[in-house]
Amino acid sequence: MEEKNTTPQPGLFEKGGKLWFLHSTIDAFDTFLRVPGTVTRTGSHVRDAVDLKRIMIIVVLALVPAALFGMWNVGYQHSLATGIESGLFANFWYGLLKVLPLYIVAYLVGLGIEFASAQIRNEEVNEGYLVSGMLIPLIVPVDVPLWMLAIAVAFAVLFGKEVFGGTGMNFLNPALLCRAFLFFSYPSKMSGSEVWISLRNGESLVDGVTGATPLAYANEGLAAVNNAGFSAWDLFAGTVPGSVGETSVIAILIGAALLIWTGVASWKIMISSVGGALLVGWLGNICGATDIPAWYQLIMGGFAFGTVFMATDPVTSAQTECGKWIYGFLVGALCVVVRLFNPGYAEGMMLAILLMNTFAPLIDHYVTSAAISRRMKRVRTA
Repeated sequence: MEEKNTTPQPGLFEKGGKLWFLHSTIDAFDTFLRVPGTVTRTGSHVRDAVDLKRIMIIVVLALVPAALFGMWNVGYQHSLATGIESGLFANFWYGLLKVLPLYIVAYLVGLGIEFASAQIRNEEVNEGYLVSGMLIPLIVPVDVPLWMLAIAVAFAVLFGKEVFGGTGMNFLNPALLCRAFLFFSYPSKMSGSEVWISLRNGESLVDGVTGATPLAYANEGLAAVNNAGFSAWDLFAGTVPGSVGETSVIAILIGAALLIWTGVASWKIMISSVGGALLVGWLGNICGATDIPAWYQLIMGGFAFGTVFMATDPVTSAQTECGKWIYGFLVGALCVVVRLFNPGYAEGMMLAILLMNTFAPLIDHYVTSAAISRRMKRVRTA
């Protein structure tokens, strides 16, 4: 009598199964909204309720207020620019329909590359792009062509993350790298007065509306900003033209409170960035470089958004506690330096963060070396 083979056969997506090569993709979908029932069996492991997935979700939730306000503001700026009166819901609906395609493209292209890279490397799909995909549509003009956005996202994910090993191995913020690619490759779609307000085919701006952001007037002085109709409250509330999610300091501060309360982002970087910007802004006032009050620098452009959500990226920022103070201070200071002395590029936050991303490891190196040197001196004198 022939003996039956009682060896259990592997599942389709288990090792040895026919579709094993898709296990990374299946595992990513299987564990997206639940915790798998697997436990560690060997070795020592850190057991903590906070893992990468939870950290990413907290950041996404912190971005929701800025995203929702940005959608409303897109519709509101469209109403002001065209002279069409619209209510709260109508403005939000218009903005939602404009911003949603940006999210679809950002996630489809970015996650597609993430999944493909994980399959090729035979690794798990990391959740790091959940935040990058949420950030990218918030830091670009609402009418940026979708094909341009797709190319920029592909460049940022491939050359900003995957070539270095994926999530946790990159030294540049992928979302900012995407914006930098757009800015230098397609400058006409990322600067000027025509790109910040969404218009349908055949629509034009009404008389007296330029579409320029407050930073476009900053080089002309405080009077020019005020004459353009931008009060300090407008800048703080966010009812001004700009990138989708960068205008409302109130919405950004709500997200900052969540990040600080949960310990996800470093308050040291935020505080020191504000300090660096205020110092350079104050020095600019003393030297006569500008009559814009130093505190205006905190509520104009993308300073608040960059400080809260991008400078604090735990992967690309400084890791040492002292290094965080230095890193944040230099981010804020460089941002205002670019604003004051480079009229061709009114917004300096992107360049400041990317530059300091590059120098963050060097800052940590010198901070660590100094700490070791002090410790050795104490040992020798003991």
